[in-house]
Amino acid sequence: MTETNWPPAAMATQHPDNASSPWWKDGAFISTQDEINELVLLYKDLGVDEYMWDWEGKYVDEAVGEKAYSLDKEFFESHPLGKTLNLTFRIPAFRGEQMHHMARAFMNMLSLSDLSKDIGMPCSPVHEMFLPLTTSTDQLTTVRDAFKNVCSLHGQTFHGGEGAHTKLLSEFRVTPLVEDIDNMFDIRNILEPYWKLLTQEHTKESLEASGFRLFLARSDPALNSGLIPAVLAIKAALSSAYEVGEELGYPVYPVIGTGSLPFRGSVNPMYTDSFLEQYAGVRTYSIQSAFRYDYPLEDVKKTIKLIKQEAPKREVQHVDAADIQGLREICAIFTKHWQSTIESLAESINQIAGLVPSRRERLLHIGLFGYSRGVGDVTLPRAIKFTASLYSQGIPPELISTGRGLKEATEKGLLPLIEKYYPALRNDLMHAGKYLNYENVHIGAKTSDTFKEIEKDLKAIEEYLGEPLGPKKPHHVIHRNLTSNIFHRMREDSIDKERITEDIIEAAIIRRSIG
Repeated sequence: MTETNWPPAAMATQHPDNASSPWWKDGAFISTQDEINELVLLYKDLGVDEYMWDWEGKYVDEAVGEKAYSLDKEFFESHPLGKTLNLTFRIPAFRGEQMHHMARAFMNMLSLSDLSKDIGMPCSPVHEMFLPLTTSTDQLTTVRDAFKNVCSLHGQTFHGGEGAHTKLLSEFRVTPLVEDIDNMFDIRNILEPYWKLLTQEHTKESLEASGFRLFLARSDPALNSGLIPAVLAIKAALSSAYEVGEELGYPVYPVIGTGSLPFRGSVNPMYTDSFLEQYAGVRTYSIQSAFRYDYPLEDVKKTIKLIKQEAPKREVQHVDAADIQGLREICAIFTKHWQSTIESLAESINQIAGLVPSRRERLLHIGLFGYSRGVGDVTLPRAIKFTASLYSQGIPPELISTGRGLKEATEKGLLPLIEKYYPALRNDLMHAGKYLNYENVHIGAKTSDTFKEIEKDLKAIEEYLGEPLGPKKPHHVIHRNLTSNIFHRMREDSIDKERITEDIIEAAIIRRSIG
């Protein structure tokens, strides 16, 4: 793997959750053409040490290597990609169909390797791919074997022999990106056979240098099961991963995909100590667009520096077998309440999500170019617009199902277990609660049983926190007023979509994230 700066601690991603404009351009929308400049600036100005290039969820510039080197070859000569800095491809989920993006990513990786050699760079820029929706070892080995086959053919065709990419193949990894609660609890079933296979194929020296990497999603588990199950499943997965690594005798370097708002992880410059404690054991944090562009630049730089200093020191919280069983029971309680409520809210969530402005050139996730997200029998927007939609209604998703779940968990004696593994729970609920619009919930409850259930959530959360939810400062009040505008305008006979979108943006800027 890389000889220096491994594992990376701060990974910039292309998640389109920023409300405000980047410091380096006018306008909050970041086009595919902008992303090359963004990549170089984030390496140079913010100090990120990894950038995830997303072939799975969005359109990408396939000339990323050529353009990055052209923009600042001198910088990359002194900070080589694949050594000092890391460029990692997120490839499409392996479904045995619609594989054109994966094929292009494979060829791009090999072409970049050739280019780097031609211009005198010391190593291949890309040596790792994240595989979304991983549920089995077979998926990982299938993708790895496919890349080996492409690599062999590329060598024979363009280099006169199969050995042209020997070094790249020795470093190449397919890293599982696990995105659902069940597979996080059972992550050993994915990691143990796969990592054992790697020990057979790579030298001890190589594995001691590279370690074992895994990527845990934070947003999609929350979308599917709610806030508390997402956090607890992450804790269980981290513990299991470290156990497997210890048994095999190699280091483990988990990556976590987190956004700025509590529903998507609470990783932002205002809550550094909190998230470093909550996700102790994580070695790489995703630094998404809202983190980078919705907070003062100096705070962002300071926080990234702190992550790089502190993340390697934080030891994972081990979860024993008895607690694992308790966490599974807790997740089932909260998921039950979450899914029934979200299914009922799906229509309004989708309506408002359609008015949330895009920040990047995302692929469609229904129909021709992608897969849909959903809960139960309904289709939902992706996590960022899902979160944006509920915040824009004044109903932060962190609060939905949480009160009823806490009440039931308390009755079953499970509350201490929640607090043991979710120490940031109170802070997260209080933060989200500042953006609650009680009036909207009460109006909805006059005609909707679903809103009556949300009222139960709010009451139970207030009892748990020992203080009322709602705005605390003037900007929270302004946010509440904007969500009242949105809530009522959506109920007019003739919907003013432009005005609603303006209110959505203004509210998002106040809370420092679209969703």
